[in-house]
Amino acid sequence: MDPVVLAAGTALVTAMTGDAWEAARGALVGLWRKGRPEESEAVGSELERARSVALESRRTTDTDTEQALVGFWRMRLDHLLRECPDLAGDLRTVVEKDLVPRLGAGERDRVTALFGQTEAHDHARIYQAGRDQHIDGE
Repeated sequence: MDPVVLAAGTALVTAMTGDAWEAARGALVGLWRKGRPEESEAVGSELERARSVALESRRTTDTDTEQALVGFWRMRLDHLLRECPDLAGDLRTVVEKDLVPRLGAGERDRVTALFGQTEAHDHARIYQAGRDQHIDGE
């Protein structure tokens, strides 16, 4: 599964339980409206129902249900991208611009780690590796 889809599913369910909800819902419905407009209204309703489940799972600390929601939305997004591959860039934009900036710092780090988004400032360096990394002195 595409790393952006993994990140989007996680960010979406996280956003469902916080202040980012309205922006997340609007962005996702907008994504469906671009690719599968006939499904966009139904997706909006699904998101509302999922939010109720997410809020209840947070309230009762039911992490299994929350993870099931993440998996469900990852599958829905993966299916959308398989049908409409031209939406991949739009999904990445939704994650980077609409979802991630509105999450808390810890949640933001967890989501961006899924698709390798990093940011450096001033003279900082970023070293990324999929496995072991060895850096010899300079």
